[in-house]
Amino acid sequence: MTLPWEDPRRDERVTVPLLITTTRGTAFKQQVFATVAWHRALDSAGLERIRVNGLHALRHFYASALLDAGESIKAIAEWLGHADPAFTLRVYAHLMPDSPGRARKALDALFDGPAGFHGPATAQTGE
Repeated sequence: MTLPWEDPRRDERVTVPLLITTTRGTAFKQQVFATVAWHRALDSAGLERIRVNGLHALRHFYASALLDAGESIKAIAEWLGHADPAFTLRVYAHLMPDSPGRARKALDALFDGPAGFHGPATAQTGE
């Protein structure tokens, strides 16, 4: 998997193998994964077990990577298990700093229309 590392606004991307399942191929429960794998990995890397290095940070990273890729807030809310996309938007809106710029570009493209197009014809002829 190749994703931005630490800051989704930077273009620094890192590729890592990512597969988180039990030996039976079932999904790890968060608490089990944290105890069996994540905390050991942090310890081995010499990193503190603090919030910024925790599993919840991975959840935020996941959401930010999807938002950065332009995925819909409704889909992200569903995948995160949020009942209300508005909640997801409130939590992650700060991760969409380019949203106003993208909106302006979309509207500019809409109103520019095809090459040579100068707007809809009107019934007003000036007569």
